[in-house]
Amino acid sequence: MIVFHDVAEVPADFGRTVVAIGKFDGVHSGHRAVVARARIEAAGTDARVVAVTFDRNPLSFLSPERCPEPLSSLVQKLDLLADEGVDATLVLRFDAELAGLGAREFVERVLVEGLRAVTVMVGDDFRFGRGGEGDPDFLARMGAEHGFAVDVVGDVQGAGRRVSSTWVRESLRSGDVEGAARLLGRAHTMRGRVVHGLQRGRELGYPTANLSADAEGFVPADGVYAGWLVDEGAPGEAGHAVTRYPAAISVGTNPTFDDVEQRQVEAYVLDESDLDLYGHRVQVQFSQRIRGMVAFEGVEALQAQMADDVDRTRVALGV
Repeated sequence: MIVFHDVAEVPADFGRTVVAIGKFDGVHSGHRAVVARARIEAAGTDARVVAVTFDRNPLSFLSPERCPEPLSSLVQKLDLLADEGVDATLVLRFDAELAGLGAREFVERVLVEGLRAVTVMVGDDFRFGRGGEGDPDFLARMGAEHGFAVDVVGDVQGAGRRVSSTWVRESLRSGDVEGAARLLGRAHTMRGRVVHGLQRGRELGYPTANLSADAEGFVPADGVYAGWLVDEGAPGEAGHAVTRYPAAISVGTNPTFDDVEQRQVEAYVLDESDLDLYGHRVQVQFSQRIRGMVAFEGVEALQAQMADDVDRTRVALGV
């Protein structure tokens, strides 16, 4: 997938496009429905499918106190859009200049002149332009004026509720990673570097890979989860085979010892005691919550619980 960071980077000979516009936070089932419609629209034509999104949630600039924590980083979002078959993504920097751009100017500069859009796909709650002055009806009028079609994709519903990034966040905050997976259409995933921790897991017989504090992706509720660790190798390492391991994942501050100030995400790869992952980039995929996080009376009680956690993880993952 090609990534453009400014509409001026789109080559003049790039050709016609079918455009899907959105924040695409988490690239959940609702977003994927928009992209799927765009792919169908482009099928059998010479048009390319282009996603138009932003380098951050616009609320982080317009109203930071109301801006939710993102489900995915920009890098994760781009990877997910590529997985959905998008040909190119235009990432617009959301700053004062873009916030002040009128809806008409946005259409003419980005969709008409820059992308030569033949069809534009949006959700029915889509708003754009200075102060949110543009909506799907305005976009349709601009389409009639400039020769592109507008397809407003209805909401994807589940249990009588609209699938949204907000709903996914609510599920993850409660530890319901299975519910989040149903909304996303895949397991919720974090990604980051493996760093040195306190080595406590190794001392207890369950060495863990600790994600760095700047790991990408929304951190679920504290607890123990069954899931998978995907080893992508060390940065710059050539020829490393991506490997997927079953894992018991811990999220929290380890209340039994009460000496960890920040929440940590760490994964014990089942039956692996000598796996050296330090410095590697890994994905941690959450499949099922095993239990909440609690403090235990001493190390022996904790070790017994960890053994049970591993047994339950095997059952949950079928390994």
